[in-house]
Amino acid sequence: MGAAGSFNSVLSAADINISEAAGEKLSELFAEVGDEMDAIRIFVSGGGCSGMSYGMTFSDEKTPYDSVLDSGDYKVYVDSVALNYMRGVEIDFIDKGMGEASFVFNNVFAATGGSGGCGSCGSSSGGCS
Repeated sequence: MGAAGSFNSVLSAADINISEAAGEKLSELFAEVGDEMDAIRIFVSGGGCSGMSYGMTFSDEKTPYDSVLDSGDYKVYVDSVALNYMRGVEIDFIDKGMGEASFVFNNVFAATGGSGGCGSCGSSSGGCS
């Protein structure tokens, strides 16, 4: 805990690994937005059958409970609750061409020991097949 009861932590590649392709794309995006945004915020939300949903958005504010990964070209903010679900994740950027490109989150269940999504959640067998 910090002086005012705030949380402050520096993230490492062991916490969140940004692939070379994702890092290049993040640097490119920050070059476009300039000083308007401080960082990329990584978040986790409930996702139903497939588990948690992971995403990213620009952020112009760091909260007292954020951990920070600073590459020099860009910063990544993750709050302490999301980090519990994200630790060990690799963020990659896949460009399949023809406008089909996205960031992907690999190894998102490393910290919790869970598994990925399921094919037919709610089946008559009571599970996912």
